[in-house]
Amino acid sequence: MHPQTQQEAFKELVHAYQKPLYFHIRNIALNHDDSEDILQNTFIRVFVNLSEFNGGSKLFSWLYRIATNEAVNYIQKKAARNGFTYENFQTQIAGNLLADTYFDGDDVQFKLQKAISLLPERQQLIFKMKYFEELKYEEIAEILGMSVGGLKSTYHLAVKKIEESVNKM
Repeated sequence: MHPQTQQEAFKELVHAYQKPLYFHIRNIALNHDDSEDILQNTFIRVFVNLSEFNGGSKLFSWLYRIATNEAVNYIQKKAARNGFTYENFQTQIAGNLLADTYFDGDDVQFKLQKAISLLPERQQLIFKMKYFEELKYEEIAEILGMSVGGLKSTYHLAVKKIEESVNKM
């Protein structure tokens, strides 16, 4: 791809996907500042690899896969630096949501986020993509590289665990 063409394509991607990718990342990271950093990392990775996109998957899925991987890797590294597992770190972040000026949820939303943070990493990702972003099972399966059947099973298990957690709060 010619450099000028690549830059134009990249500008269009940023314009079209900046907001949805931010909200996707924010659902994973829960923190505005981290989400901004992850979004920037995502677009750097997209720019570097844009010429390698071959259309083997949908552009949407390719972008979301990069954003998801960037978010998970970022959180895992930040958690490890602070001596936490991914799940424990997410629980800590969820516990601090009420102090986050960018969090506009009510008490029910806060309890839901705390319950989600108690799930294993993969269940968190799947639940958030399905529940908050309303992605189709097929889209999530393509983004995460899973079978639709396995994904549905994981989602329903996550829902059950969340219901149990919320009822205990």
